[in-house]
Amino acid sequence: MKRHLHHFIHYLTVERGLAHNTLESYERDLIQYLEYIDTQGVRSVTETGKFHIVQYLQELKRLGRAPATLSRNIVSIRAFYQFLVKDGLIVQDPSAQMETPKLEKRLPKVLSVEEVERLLDAQETTAPSGMRDKAMLELLYATGIRVSELISLNVGHVNTGMGFIHCTGKGSKERIIPLGRIAAVWLGRYIDSVRPQLLRQEKQEEALFINHLGTRLTRQGFWKIIKRYAREAGIDKEITPHTLRHSFATHLLENGADLRAVQEMLGHADISTTQVYTHVTKSRMKEIYDRTHPRANMT
Repeated sequence: MKRHLHHFIHYLTVERGLAHNTLESYERDLIQYLEYIDTQGVRSVTETGKFHIVQYLQELKRLGRAPATLSRNIVSIRAFYQFLVKDGLIVQDPSAQMETPKLEKRLPKVLSVEEVERLLDAQETTAPSGMRDKAMLELLYATGIRVSELISLNVGHVNTGMGFIHCTGKGSKERIIPLGRIAAVWLGRYIDSVRPQLLRQEKQEEALFINHLGTRLTRQGFWKIIKRYAREAGIDKEITPHTLRHSFATHLLENGADLRAVQEMLGHADISTTQVYTHVTKSRMKEIYDRTHPRANMT
């Protein structure tokens, strides 16, 4: 069964060009599914039917998995069976009639402008790591790129003089994103004076942001960094790796940015994905009105 999974992942990589994180998600979901049906005595994926999929999803529910996890697993399992049909390994797709659970749409959590300012002022820039973190967080808020895109940047992808970065996003799609003056200044200082100190012996390292070992910073490393600065800035909201990305989009729209332009900068394939931020701005507008208008809460 793992042989079929290997061929499927190869297909997604070569023919579909999916991003590394997406590939990992598919593989993780399907390894768990195949291990489960193996425990049910199934020795070949060609022997599976709708019953096995339903049984597996019921097991995930019993384990308390969230609706989003169930939905993602169905997507992964469906794509796998569609590949098996396409490859002629099975005649009928047992997942074809299965419905994906409807998910409650949750608005992304964002920081206020004042909270972003506190977060971006929390770094001690006299230390090399503090200067790196300052440049990194300024860049993230200035461009709205994903954390996976941030840590994938190389020095050659940045032009502080012209004020832009060259970014490769989901599905290997490339885009050029403007870089604000403040972020460009901090990034220039980091590249010129701090990054060479952090490199140590790794002189050939191309990564823009590097860790104390002189190698590319990881997603986990970034996660720890932003959580620490959120605590130091006294921000008690839940912080995720995408918090600055969500805040970037929301603040642009609040200040009159064009939705299509924001979509382009975020690298969203579908504008409906970007439109969620318009709901955030409306929600925040009501919040601000209720808090600030003299007659908003009079009884």
